[in-house]
Amino acid sequence: MSPNFQGPIPINSKVDSARIDLENNSLNIYLSKRFSHQPFRPKKIDPIYDMFKKYMGRKLRKFDLTLFTLNEPIQNLIPNYYRIDTTDYDWKRMPKPVEKVVPPIIQRLDKNTWQPSNGLFNRNIALWHSHGFYYSHEKDRWEWMRPRLFNTVEDLLPMSFVIPYLVPMLENAGANVFLPRERDLQTKMMIIDNDPPLFDGEYREIGIKKWQTGKDAGFAIGKPPYPANFNPFLQGSYRSCLSDTTNSAQVEWIPNIAEAGIYGVYISYHHSIENVPDAHYMVYHSGGETEFLVNQRIGGSTWLYLGQFKFEKGFNPESGKVVLMNQSDYAGKIVTADAVRFGGGMGDIVRGGTVSGYPRFAEGARYYLQFAGMPDTLVYHLNKDTTDYNDDYQSRGEYVNYLKGRPFGPNKNRDVAGLGIPIDLSLAFHTDAGIAMDSTIGTLMIYSIMDAETLDVFPDGMSRLANRDLGDIMQTQIVDDIRLKYRTDWTRRALRDADYSEAWRPNVPACLLELLSHQNFTDMKYALSPHFRFDISRSIYKGMLKFLATQHQLKYVVQPLPISHFQAFFSDSAEVSLRWQPVLDPLEPTAVPEKYIVYTRIEDRGFDNGTLVDGTQWKLTGLASNVIYSFKITAVNRGGESFPSEILSICWIDTSLSPVMIINGFDRIAP
Repeated sequence: MSPNFQGPIPINSKVDSARIDLENNSLNIYLSKRFSHQPFRPKKIDPIYDMFKKYMGRKLRKFDLTLFTLNEPIQNLIPNYYRIDTTDYDWKRMPKPVEKVVPPIIQRLDKNTWQPSNGLFNRNIALWHSHGFYYSHEKDRWEWMRPRLFNTVEDLLPMSFVIPYLVPMLENAGANVFLPRERDLQTKMMIIDNDPPLFDGEYREIGIKKWQTGKDAGFAIGKPPYPANFNPFLQGSYRSCLSDTTNSAQVEWIPNIAEAGIYGVYISYHHSIENVPDAHYMVYHSGGETEFLVNQRIGGSTWLYLGQFKFEKGFNPESGKVVLMNQSDYAGKIVTADAVRFGGGMGDIVRGGTVSGYPRFAEGARYYLQFAGMPDTLVYHLNKDTTDYNDDYQSRGEYVNYLKGRPFGPNKNRDVAGLGIPIDLSLAFHTDAGIAMDSTIGTLMIYSIMDAETLDVFPDGMSRLANRDLGDIMQTQIVDDIRLKYRTDWTRRALRDADYSEAWRPNVPACLLELLSHQNFTDMKYALSPHFRFDISRSIYKGMLKFLATQHQLKYVVQPLPISHFQAFFSDSAEVSLRWQPVLDPLEPTAVPEKYIVYTRIEDRGFDNGTLVDGTQWKLTGLASNVIYSFKITAVNRGGESFPSEILSICWIDTSLSPVMIINGFDRIAP
């Protein structure tokens, strides 16, 4: 192409070849891969053809012209989401209808009072945040994979988007989210198991029906730290009991909490087709009791995350435990019980004769996947113990495949049963390198049309152009939102087909995001802002939502923004009134609150499970004197639940003659 050529022609694009069919009067022009780096839209196609025809000359204009890139007519690269009419959809890149819908692997029952029917309910999403602390064979030491820049390192920077913002948004929309890295920032850890030794609490079996030891292997803590490839989920046993219509048997895991605080709670069990799809778990914490239903027909022999809860220090059988009951709507089936974990802990995988000395959440995926029971040779031990660096980035996509299982299993053996979790998509969240003078490097999206076997379809026959759709929708959402809210000249980089491991390995729709440059000062001014992190995470969530809604031909609703103008004041000494205002999203017309949930905390306990409220005010009566009550509020609609408001606290003190009002005047942060 001429450097003076005007139009949507990515730099360094060229014509690879042309084919004239005189018999059918057609001309096909095959353009280089660079030409595919742009997003295609219905309104963009005709102008592109017009530009080419303008330079073709009179003799060639009589031919029917088709422009190709990536071996596809360019109009085929328009994502289904952006096509004007559903009759124009490319059905080959959409999933085939399933005969039987798998019940959600985890359902939090108190959330079922407001189910996000137009959100991500019963969708399963795998995602991860860049790299992590790892062992270098070459240097014989543990180190970060990326350099320290601007008060952070890429191994941690994407985590500051994913853990506090993106994952909760997806879960608030109803999705179950799976990460190949530790998500809990709590460095303390207690594991309670049916197998000895029990250092951290007590394991109890209660009830009329008997629990028996299962036939297969289960978890045992053994003697950490663990050597390479040691799988703790093959070292012990699990317990099994027949289900009943009433609660005739239960298991209790009671930790001796090392330090009061917030702990992630993880369960494990043995899954089989004979298990119940509605195993009933209860988490007792300082804020009350929270109930879950778990589909034990899938997802066993690993750590499954239930959520974060506040626990008091010590051994508290009434307010600090996890309980599994055999009560089920499917009597005579099997309920299984294995270890329960409280907290993320410190890294405990030995490499080069030593552990990392860092919290587990800081380590790379390769080490967490070993701790989580993944099969080594299929998932994280792919280079014969020669390079943890390669094992780490290669393991992330294979983790996705093992979660889903046959015929989408790990690329070494796609027929492995795996965990049977129907993963819908995966995302690798990275930041990139590069420097620009007084401008931004911007956002790059990478996907792969070819898989490990150089096929352009998934194992079920669905076209891998779905990867491009996912990447295009997500990149468009991110760039559009940034340009509207932060910087009109934010750079949209390539939408690039490339054989990056995290893009081609997953046997589900997948892409790799390079959000911005961690090396560029202007990019990092935004990356370090919590407002920017929230907004980018919301953009990614919206991109996933719109992609999956299109894939399954459903209408979508975006979850609301957090409420504002929150006030708490006494009506009298025993009654508090709460008032607030909804916040509409100028970028998303569907993100309108329908109801609200008020969460209450007494003294320094945890918050309760919330009270659903119709309007924008609420009263709580019967307050005790000299007791601190705290409140936070979320907005809900058919798309899900918003992030919580700030916490407001009140306390009526009998002996106080002069009440004190606290006003939060904090409204901005420095970039």
